[in-house]
Amino acid sequence: MGELIFITGGARSGKSTYAQRLAMEQGHKILYIASALPIDEEMKERIKRHRESRPSFWQTLEAYRSIKAKLDSDGERYHGILLDCLTVMVTNLLMDTGEDPEKWDRKRIDAFEKAVMREVTETLKGIRTWSNLGMVVSNEVGMGLVPDNPLGRIFRDIAGRANQLVAADADRVFMVVSGIPVRLK
Repeated sequence: MGELIFITGGARSGKSTYAQRLAMEQGHKILYIASALPIDEEMKERIKRHRESRPSFWQTLEAYRSIKAKLDSDGERYHGILLDCLTVMVTNLLMDTGEDPEKWDRKRIDAFEKAVMREVTETLKGIRTWSNLGMVVSNEVGMGLVPDNPLGRIFRDIAGRANQLVAADADRVFMVVSGIPVRLK
C-alpha cells in the first residue's frame, strides 16, 4: 500500500505546482487524474494550461467518478498518482445529479453526501493500491465567507467533509500558502 499525501490551499496558492513537483521526484511512471470538465471556454483554457504544465510522458486519466474501477482495470502499478482536484470532483458529482440541490431536503443532502464519501473512499483505495505515492489536491473551502445560497453551502459543507476524510487517511498533509507548502501532518 502506497503513501498518500493530501495537498490543500486556496485558489492559486500553488497546490498543483507543488504536487507536480513531488510527482516528478517519483520517476516517469505517473498517472495524472484530471477531474475537470471542459464545460465552457474559460474552463477549456484552464485545462489547456494545466496540460501544458505537466510532462508529456505522464499518463492522464480524465475522470471524476469510478476512479478505482478505472485503476483496477488498468492493472498497472504507477510510481505516483496525482488527483487534481477533489473539489472539482465533488462539483461534477453534484452537477451529475441532474437535480436542483437548492430544493433538496436534509435527507437528500445526507444521501448525496454519503454517495460522495463512498466515491472518495473508493478513489483513495485505488490510489493507494496502484501507486507508491498518491497525491490528492483540493481547495480549502471553509476559510472564506459563508455562501449566501443553499447550493453554495451544500457544496462547501460536503467538500469540506471530503477534505477531512482525505486528510484523516493521508500520511502527510500540506497546506500551500502563496506557493509555500506548510506541513500540517
